[in-house]
Amino acid sequence: MECKKLVRLIKEWYVCVKQETMAPVRMMQFVDKHTRNCEICRQDPDLPEEIEKIREFVVPESKIPKAVRAQEEKTTPEISPEEANEIDSDHDLP
Repeated sequence: MECKKLVRLIKEWYVCVKQETMAPVRMMQFVDKHTRNCEICRQDPDLPEEIEKIREFVVPESKIPKAVRAQEEKTTPEISPEEANEIDSDHDLP
């Protein structure tokens, strides 16, 4: 991240997020607005990737769109009550 002003702003905004005086999504809106209007940020080729890492860290999972969460979640098999009883009875064997 080459823009020192953005670094300073992100630190200030993150303090507000931790103090619960600013919503995480609102913080990221401010970041996006700054990067669109700042010449240094627009010329930084690594900035989009760095901002995405910050977004993943700051924005809680509940605010991530359901479609994205569904792709990331790994399904686990369900065990029916009958299967659970079968497992318990296997432990009773000598």
